[in-house]
Amino acid sequence: MSLQEQRPRQEHRDDRVVIDAAFKADAPARYARLRELGPIHPAEFHLGLKGWVVVGYDLAREALTHPALLKDSSPAAEALAAAGYVLNKPSVGLGAQMMEADPPEHTRLRRLASAVFTPRRTAELAPRIERIAHDLIDVLPPAGEVDLVEAFNAPLPAKVIAELLGIPEEHHRDFRRWSAQALRVASPEHRAALTGLHGLLADLVVDKRRSPQDDLLSALVAVRDEDDGRLSEEELVGTALMLVVAGHESTVNLLGNAVLALLQHPDQLGLLRERPELMPGAVEEFLRHDPSVERSTSRYAAEDIELGGVTVPRGGMVVVALGAAGHDAPQADDDDPAVLDVTRPAARHLAFGHGIHYCLGAPLARLEATIALRVLLARVPHLELAVPAEELRWIGSGIIRGVLSLPVRYRVG
Repeated sequence: MSLQEQRPRQEHRDDRVVIDAAFKADAPARYARLRELGPIHPAEFHLGLKGWVVVGYDLAREALTHPALLKDSSPAAEALAAAGYVLNKPSVGLGAQMMEADPPEHTRLRRLASAVFTPRRTAELAPRIERIAHDLIDVLPPAGEVDLVEAFNAPLPAKVIAELLGIPEEHHRDFRRWSAQALRVASPEHRAALTGLHGLLADLVVDKRRSPQDDLLSALVAVRDEDDGRLSEEELVGTALMLVVAGHESTVNLLGNAVLALLQHPDQLGLLRERPELMPGAVEEFLRHDPSVERSTSRYAAEDIELGGVTVPRGGMVVVALGAAGHDAPQADDDDPAVLDVTRPAARHLAFGHGIHYCLGAPLARLEATIALRVLLARVPHLELAVPAEELRWIGSGIIRGVLSLPVRYRVG
């Protein structure tokens, strides 16, 4: 039976999987059906861009490290221009930063950023993250109904990354709004949000160079190495913008997806309340079960290549469905990957990518999620969905997966 015969007609256009808002709202089930049919499929993404989506774990790891799959979109420039979309430009993308660079430029940018965004600097944030989590719960009424995204999930990582970078308090409101909109590529606010963030960070770079402080942006301004010197002005802004967008929106939705999963699996929620020491491993399971970064950023074939028995021509775009691959990853316990199990030992996933583009902010995301969820479950002993799960609205475009709001009824302990 063909792919077209097995799947609803509206999900396809010219035998391509159409990854639109309807697909994203039902992504786990739809990716599961794709995995049954094979590890790679032709797909259509936002703005009509066409390419291939990889859904199998082994092929995903291969694609994420394939030497001929590059971030450089020049082999596909003509096709992209015909679609009315240009990548790697500050007015549209994230500027000059490692996420959209290939070696040797990627190697230089990552080395400079890694020199200041260290595991030690991340670990030192733990007490502040815990204080922010408690403060957000302290301002809630003792009981009632609230949008957990607005009240807890979004402000916590926004405040953490703003303080880490050294963004002044008076800019936090605009910063939070722009960060939330920047990765929703089909939204009308997308370009304005990136422009706003770019302008804010460019101004701050000037301020930090003139008056350095004890923050990450000042450290990025000062960093240099013997071989490559400093980050350029454009690279400074691009690197900061990458940390903001990737570090904020992905963690907001990691928290949202984790809480939603627990509310839909009360046995797992009860287990974590009884055994909070399980939380670090549970976070790995949340990353595997329903990660906030649904898909990788695009890669382009520098030459004709074969992936999973499919020929991808030079210039062809390849995207890896990170969440789908996590459900195909071999696990130590051989349990059903569709099942949420917060006791799963060392859950294997690709939520932070694989290879040279593995997420630089992964330790911070893990730390924030572990602390925030532990505090939330300890401080809020009663938590339940205030609307049926099928009424929740999901982010409709881009690489992020998460609900736009999470209405809950709660009682603070």
